[in-house]
Amino acid sequence: MLDFGDQRDLPIILLIDDDPISREVMATVLTMSGYTIYTAEGGAPALKLIADGACVPSVILMDAQMPDLSGTDLIEQLRSSSHARIFTISGSNPPDDVIAAADGFLLKPFTPENLGKLIEKKRPAPSPPEISISAVPTGSPSSAKPYSALPVVNPEILAQLREMMSEPAVRQIYAAIVSDLARRISLLEAAIAKKDFAEISRIGHAIKGGCGMAGAQQAARIGAELESPVNHLDNIPALLENLRTAAASLKRMLEVEFQA
Repeated sequence: MLDFGDQRDLPIILLIDDDPISREVMATVLTMSGYTIYTAEGGAPALKLIADGACVPSVILMDAQMPDLSGTDLIEQLRSSSHARIFTISGSNPPDDVIAAADGFLLKPFTPENLGKLIEKKRPAPSPPEISISAVPTGSPSSAKPYSALPVVNPEILAQLREMMSEPAVRQIYAAIVSDLARRISLLEAAIAKKDFAEISRIGHAIKGGCGMAGAQQAARIGAELESPVNHLDNIPALLENLRTAAASLKRMLEVEFQA
């Protein structure tokens, strides 16, 4: 947790992320760390929040890859409507022009401590295995251990979440991930049938980020594999089956860990 003394000095943050799981986990963790958080699911609703005066942020955290207004276009419009410092966040390295246009960059996973250091204009330390993904590198997934060698959920992250919020709230996060994975699997099936590699990669990116932020490591690893541009149609169906298995394992974990 952060230790800034008087928490009234912590900045108001606008968090822009189209992935609901990443958005929920980040907002919860940052709120528990003392920040006042507003959230938006995309660039257009974020700009409306600012224009309506519903949010006057000091810091804006924006996902670097969103399907609507994003990247340098969003940064330019945020600059014209707010004096907030703008930090991009992403599970993969964004384009150089996006990094150059922003005031800083945080690689998911990041902790509240890393955010605090960036706000204070210090270089963030590498993310420890706290409320973040701890085993989904941004490089080639093929060089890392296979998903089956990873825990279904990082036990350290689960313990951290349980320290910060109630059992029903933690359960709700993982239940939302299980539900979201079912939806993503259906979208993947359609994308595979169309041989839409761009959509497959986009879905993989979302799975990697959303599952990773809550420590759902097996699903996050498979998301990273799906996102990788080296994949071809012949091995993507196997990744889809692996994702179904990881989702079923996560559902079983949920039933065992959070018995009614």
